[in-house]
Amino acid sequence: MFREIKRALKMHRIFIVQELKRFMEYKGDFITGAIGLLLAQLCSIIFISVIFSQIPTLVGWSFNEVMFIYGFSLIPKAVDHLFFDNLWAVGHFIVRKGDFDKYLTRPINPLFHVMAEKFQVDAFGELVMGIVLLSCSLPSLDIEYSFMKILLTIVVVIFASFIYTGIKIGTSAIAFWTKRSGNIIFMFYMVNDFVKYPIDIYNNVVRSVLTYIIPFAFTAYFPALYFITGENPLFNIGMTIVVAIVVMTIGVLIWNRGIKAYESAGS
Repeated sequence: MFREIKRALKMHRIFIVQELKRFMEYKGDFITGAIGLLLAQLCSIIFISVIFSQIPTLVGWSFNEVMFIYGFSLIPKAVDHLFFDNLWAVGHFIVRKGDFDKYLTRPINPLFHVMAEKFQVDAFGELVMGIVLLSCSLPSLDIEYSFMKILLTIVVVIFASFIYTGIKIGTSAIAFWTKRSGNIIFMFYMVNDFVKYPIDIYNNVVRSVLTYIIPFAFTAYFPALYFITGENPLFNIGMTIVVAIVVMTIGVLIWNRGIKAYESAGS
């Protein structure tokens, strides 16, 4: 088992190095992409600032608390974007064009190969913005620092990113039956925009969807709620880990069933 993990990590490192070499040939594309992501998030932050200039709190949440949740939401999303964004290509064109054949003929797990093949450097735009927002909002919040909280932050970011990845695995695998599932991935993935803000500003239907159906609330709101208030770590942190495992498991099961239904490109 450990030998397989070591081999997978080595191969992942090789994929990343090759992808970085490719990016170095088109530095302008990387810079443009990173700046574009930064500007998109900056526009949203300006919008929130305008709202808070007219009201002191939003359903009891202060500006800095909302900024903390917003910043926290960007980090696991950026991690998933950085390492596993090639799953979008499966839904858009890899299956439809029959290019998935190459993953089945190589001595490596097809799912791992797909996910490790691309390294989206422009995701650093999201990552930097998330870290900046956390750094700017933290001094104004009454959050006690400790080694355990730092460790929990790292753990919860990793598992929160798996929620994104698991959803993308499951929705991209639909293409094995339908040939294209890019729009389905987009529909599910864009729901995450709601969790940049406290979910209790929404009605019960939206909260239920974000918590129980497409559980993006566990990628930002619930973990951030623990760090801001210190309350209910068993649910806010523990359930994030449980939900990530469940979502990844469901995604992989759908993927494995989908591979059996894959029919290649035909003639």
